[in-house]
Amino acid sequence: MVRTQIKICGITRIEDAVAAVTSGADAIGLVFYSKSKRCVAPEIAKQICFAVGPFVTTVGLFVNECKQHVEHVLNEVPLNLLQFHGDEDRQYCESFNRPYMKAARVRSSSDIQELFKQHPRAVGFLLDAYVEGVPGGTGERFDWTLIPPELRSRCILAGGLNAANVADAIQMIHPLGVDVSGGVESSPGIKSSEKVQAFCRAVVSTSEGV
Repeated sequence: MVRTQIKICGITRIEDAVAAVTSGADAIGLVFYSKSKRCVAPEIAKQICFAVGPFVTTVGLFVNECKQHVEHVLNEVPLNLLQFHGDEDRQYCESFNRPYMKAARVRSSSDIQELFKQHPRAVGFLLDAYVEGVPGGTGERFDWTLIPPELRSRCILAGGLNAANVADAIQMIHPLGVDVSGGVESSPGIKSSEKVQAFCRAVVSTSEGV
C-alpha cells in the first residue's frame, strides 16, 4: 500500500522547508494570501523552492485571487501545484494550465460530493474545518466521518492535525494525504523541527501498519 502523503503547509523560512523535507515531507505549502499570518513574498518563496530541490512538490495556496496576481507568482516562483482555498470555479482553476487541488471547508457530506462534481479535473481535494469567515489554517478539526468512503482515497485531510491524532485520522479515513500547518508550529509561520519530525514519524509508522 502506498504511504499516506505528507504536506507541511504555511512554510515561510528556508530552514523550515529543509527540515520538513529532511523529516520526510512529500510537499510543502506556500501561502500567497495577504491576510494570512503565513503569507510569504514571492522572492522568498522562490528561494524556498530552490532549497527543497526537484523531487519535492511545491504547492502555492491562493484565496479568491485575481488571475493577474496568480500569473505573476507563477512567473516568479517554480510551483508544481496550485491549491485554491476560496470560491474559485472550475473555469478559473483550470485556466492556469497547472495541476490543482481544490479545498473545501466541510460542513456536510454533500459539501464534499458537490466539490468533486464541480472540479472533475482537480488532482486532489483538500478538506478542512469550516470556521465562519476564515478560509483555512484555523487548527480546528471537523468530523472525518462526513467524508464519503468512496471519495476518501482522493482526499487530503487537513484541520487540527498534529502528531498525537494523525494516526487516528489515517486509520479511520485512509486519505491520499495529510496536511498540517499550525499543528507543527512554535508560532504562526514558524515551524518546530521537533513537531515536524514527530508528525512525519507518526504518518510513516501508521501508514506502514495499515
